[in-house]
Amino acid sequence: MFSSIAGRYDFLNHLLSFQMDRHWRGVVAWQFRHRLNEPGARVLDLCCGTGDLALALARQGQAQFFCSDFSHPMLTRAGEKLRQRSLVPLVAEADALQLPFPDDSFDIVVCSFGFRNLANYRAGLREIHRVLRAGGEVGILEFSEPRGLLRPLYSFYLHRILPRVGEWVSGVKGSYSYLPGSVDRFPEPEELIEWMREASFAQPRSRHLTGGIVTLYLGSKTAG
Repeated sequence: MFSSIAGRYDFLNHLLSFQMDRHWRGVVAWQFRHRLNEPGARVLDLCCGTGDLALALARQGQAQFFCSDFSHPMLTRAGEKLRQRSLVPLVAEADALQLPFPDDSFDIVVCSFGFRNLANYRAGLREIHRVLRAGGEVGILEFSEPRGLLRPLYSFYLHRILPRVGEWVSGVKGSYSYLPGSVDRFPEPEELIEWMREASFAQPRSRHLTGGIVTLYLGSKTAG
């Protein structure tokens, strides 16, 4: 499904989020701004899609970037976009549950709006922890369900409007019909944080953005 919409993926993301996806990725980049400028810093953009998060991070620092995704068209697009901005990313077409990197490879691992598509969240967290260096940090940006008055409005948009607009603009039948279900099935922040603890992440925590429509999950790998 992702391969079939790769050409319009960026436009759809900006349209369907009312351009808020740019802001959310900017928040992630700002979160890691100091680490990105450390000498020899290595960053993995996991489930990178077309590379928008890697580009946002690159604006904040001079780290070496690695992009990984299971969709070849998405990964190709990511490489093209980064090279257009004089960046030379190393790309890997890979399953996020079986990454082709040695233990202790990265200072930062980030993932935006792709983690919920993994077949096994606990295994995904363990794999991220494996490839992080001691003292390394993780940032997972994902959709969540807001609480209070915003919740029914968000639910109506997510389930009734977004899939129809996504299909119409992409020209691919059912292209965004998966998204509401994937958001509904994704664990509550408290549960994902507990799974991060189980995967040995230190100080797992969450930060709600835009009224809780999106949540940024943060944690680190214990040094030494």
